Amino acid sequence: MSGRVRIRPAAEGDLEGIVAIERASFADPWSLASFAEVLHGPSVRFEVARADNDALAGYVVAWFVADEGEIANLAVAPAHRRAGVAAALLDGVLAAARTALVRTVHLEVRESNAAARGLYARFGFREAGRRRGYYRQPVEDALVLRCKLPAAP
Repeated sequence: MSGRVRIRPAAEGDLEGIVAIERASFADPWSLASFAEVLHGPSVRFEVARADNDALAGYVVAWFVADEGEIANLAVAPAHRRAGVAAALLDGVLAAARTALVRTVHLEVRESNAAARGLYARFGFREAGRRRGYYRQPVEDALVLRCKLPAAP
């Protein structure tokens, strides 16, 4: 599916669908207000993936400040998982980070989320630390992952 998804900046009309994916994906989801707040942030990269049938397939929220970036949120709708959507979103946000001269990108992931950890590893993310009890529902450690990006030519 990654060849068939279209990635574009998130818009107001996407927010309800994003919240539905968020609730289906995370035990402690962001609110509609949280997504609305970051929608037009100056250092925020907020993109959605749309499938062939124009269904909202996933989204990513990241921010870049100076030479560092953070992926704050990435999720894929259950019907579109294991189809390359997350990889397409991640590839796009890392390309944007390189263009913005970001050298290091960080994120947190549940220790038990083997699928996400595998995806991030394929993109060069490595464990850089642990936040004990970071997630609340259920309580679980977060692994802090870091990806060093090559300097732009």
